[in-house]
Amino acid sequence: MFTTTPIEFQTVDQTTLRGQLRLPAGDGPHPGIVMSHGFAAVIGQYLPRFADAFAGAGFAVLLYDHRNFGASDGTPRQDIDPFQQVEDTLDAVTALRSQPTVDPDRIGLWGTSYSGGHAMVVGARDPRVACVVAQVPTISGEIALSRRIPPVATRQTLKGIYADREAIVAGKEPATRPLVDDGSDVPPVFAGPTAAEFMNRPGSQPEGFVNAVTVQSLGRSRTYNPGEHAHRISPRPLKFIVADHDPVAMTDLQLELYERLPQPKSLTLIRGEHWAPYDEEAAQSIDAAIEFFTEHLIGTPASTSEATAVVAPS
Repeated sequence: MFTTTPIEFQTVDQTTLRGQLRLPAGDGPHPGIVMSHGFAAVIGQYLPRFADAFAGAGFAVLLYDHRNFGASDGTPRQDIDPFQQVEDTLDAVTALRSQPTVDPDRIGLWGTSYSGGHAMVVGARDPRVACVVAQVPTISGEIALSRRIPPVATRQTLKGIYADREAIVAGKEPATRPLVDDGSDVPPVFAGPTAAEFMNRPGSQPEGFVNAVTVQSLGRSRTYNPGEHAHRISPRPLKFIVADHDPVAMTDLQLELYERLPQPKSLTLIRGEHWAPYDEEAAQSIDAAIEFFTEHLIGTPASTSEATAVVAPS
């Protein structure tokens, strides 16, 4: 029903980003979806299942690694600049629009976790984007980190960030921290036991994944608040897929923002923590996104819910 081929494309600063392009059979023009992963992840972590389902439903799909991660170019490795990743997503939209069998006027964004935040920012900025799906999206890095890290630990973290910055200026390599416990004395970014259990699953450790992120990435994340942009997506449709016990992106932050946003919008609430949409509840997450993209990029009315329906756990 579709073909999958490697793809690479250039950003405006001539960095090469790489990923996969899925194209449905036929000459098109096909509606398209740009996909990227979350914080310090690579596309092999569960997302091919999503991309296959989207392509099987008739969408051209561009799935790529962020710069400094996986197959994409960029240094320092394992370094996250969310503001740069937003700029790169704009260039991914350009890359998908340039495909000869893709309809450039029917492009949707799908982002998860950190890139769920990016999808909202890009959707707010880029009129070429027709609709947005944000799965367990980052709403406020500032608030989320203040809840996860006690004030005393925050001060120590900030001291470490700026000591590392001075060391980089002096010519040293950027310091890193593990995402989840790696057996060292360095505290991980995600300290909870469910995060470690999830990240230690075989599906969470594909080729190219590294259990590390630069210390400077943590400093930038404190000032990244993508939820502030989401209201500007309207009048284009926005969908939230929210886990009902999310300790990472914070369920209450997502739902509070959703309630404030203008129409058109829709919400699917799934069971579990932040990681549930990738594995245990992936089928529900995928179905909700396909229904939304089908309605807003193909034009077929949603068959199982209204545009603003909530699918809640029983």
